[in-house]
Amino acid sequence: MCLTISPWRPYKRLRFSGVRIVTLAEGEVGELHVGLKGTMNAVFLKDLAQKTWRGLEACARQGKSGGDLCYGYDLVRAFAPDGTFTPGLRRINTEEAAVVRRIFTECVAGKSPRAVAQALNKEGIAGPQGRTWGPSTIYGNWRRGTGFLNNELYAGRLI
Repeated sequence: MCLTISPWRPYKRLRFSGVRIVTLAEGEVGELHVGLKGTMNAVFLKDLAQKTWRGLEACARQGKSGGDLCYGYDLVRAFAPDGTFTPGLRRINTEEAAVVRRIFTECVAGKSPRAVAQALNKEGIAGPQGRTWGPSTIYGNWRRGTGFLNNELYAGRLI
């Protein structure tokens, strides 16, 4: 069972109790404000989501990273000649890239993701974000494209 809590309910309770809501920008808030502002905020969030998606897509089309980097890459902080920041640039981290190659080589040779993770942890090699290695870090989820073996970027495809 799913309950939906209406944004009107707290407002109505306050009004019934005789409490006035006053803001610096709008003055006293009435029923019209609650409905109109709620609608305007919903439209703003939808528009913001579309603009964010369009920006990420533009980065990907230019071969740049639109978000977080994956293991084996470093973020490059660079400025264009006009002084503006150039987002999405990355370079290969040679130490981490050697670990990525090792993971793929050992998995192709028949070693399980669990065995590869245990070996990396035993050798003290830090995993992504400094964490320990686990089988799901290496295999991940093929539907979501997570994990080393399912990451499209390691196959040369920027999604």
